[in-house]
Amino acid sequence: MIQTITASAAQGSPLPMIMMWVVIGVIFWFFILRPQKKRQQEIQNFRNSIAIGSRVVTSGGIYGMVRAIEEADNILVIEVAKDVNIRVDRNSVYATAQTDQVK
Repeated sequence: MIQTITASAAQGSPLPMIMMWVVIGVIFWFFILRPQKKRQQEIQNFRNSIAIGSRVVTSGGIYGMVRAIEEADNILVIEVAKDVNIRVDRNSVYATAQTDQVK
């Protein structure tokens, strides 16, 4: 009889455990998923705002200036040195070049 009472008392309600998992899920969303999604949106907005003459840095670390945009293929033509142009996918550009690397 005593073992039955202690076993049922030890089980208790599952509500605290459920609440703990809900709180952990909210914290995970608020500190990890939400900022990541916001950052991805900022990067996408930057990529969409790239215009001819913009200074950019590719994901490979190449600094250059956008000389042409091929919208149909989602390609940027970037001048990396005088008369040296490379074609890169728009999605490989991650930042605006703040320094004056290309003239």
